[in-house]
Amino acid sequence: MNTQKIIITISGLDKVGIVASVAATLTALQINIEDIKQTIMQDHFVMVMLCDISKTEKSFKELKDEITKCAENLGMEAWIQRKEIFDKMHTI
Repeated sequence: MNTQKIIITISGLDKVGIVASVAATLTALQINIEDIKQTIMQDHFVMVMLCDISKTEKSFKELKDEITKCAENLGMEAWIQRKEIFDKMHTI
């Protein structure tokens, strides 16, 4: 069910520990990573994750705030959106 799925995008200058820090934050929130893609373009790291939030007890706003804070602590940006919104934005 798409209402229990989110898309997380993390972007910024590449450094050691990005995936580990984000994964630790998601683990603490009881969010499961179902798919992950990442790339580095001229020292710029981009990671996109499809995650299941059905087990978290946090509200969408709370988990969005915590993931954003994790990214900011890494000097990066984060975008978190519900999968159904993401799908609608990318449908012609």
